[in-house]
Amino acid sequence: MTYYTLSAPCTATLEIKKSQFLGFGFAIDSREQLMFHVEQLRNQYPDARHVCYGYIIGDPHNTTSAGFDDDGEPSGTAGKPILNVLQHKGIGNCVVIVVRYFGGIKLGGGGLTRAYSSTAQAVVDNMNLHEFVRLSVIMVETDFANESFVRHTLDGFNATILKVDYGKNVVLTVELAQKSVQALSEKIGFYGTVKASE
Repeated sequence: MTYYTLSAPCTATLEIKKSQFLGFGFAIDSREQLMFHVEQLRNQYPDARHVCYGYIIGDPHNTTSAGFDDDGEPSGTAGKPILNVLQHKGIGNCVVIVVRYFGGIKLGGGGLTRAYSSTAQAVVDNMNLHEFVRLSVIMVETDFANESFVRHTLDGFNATILKVDYGKNVVLTVELAQKSVQALSEKIGFYGTVKASE
């Protein structure tokens, strides 16, 4: 199943009963990247009361890793509503982080849930999304006479040539959409061989 992820970081800001909610969206593909963005925002806004987030790593319909952090807000009122917005919108490989400056007026559990959910929704509304394409790295071996044909064929599949080794034959290390590997192999035919990268 296909899903969407961010093309670029984005932000949104809401003010609710004098509390400031600063929302940030980032593309991530690991917990290390997630924590990097969280720590960066903690350092950037050291006087903020809370830095809450929800994230999905991988396919939002079949999640490899998802989670949230309320960062001291009442349980389930901050991170979970953020995560729910990402799940509802089917956005993967993404974290939405909300930095809250307390304005002196308590919002209550329902008010907090709505505030964090609304901020996450505002961030999502500002996102430029693209379809996530799983990539594969393969090796294509050909002889010198057919190298230009193979390169032309790779261009047609929007493949990126990462490395070329010239020995007895030409071996190209290539990155392309996983779903295109079989079709590429058929198109190259007897002009070369396609095999998984070592």
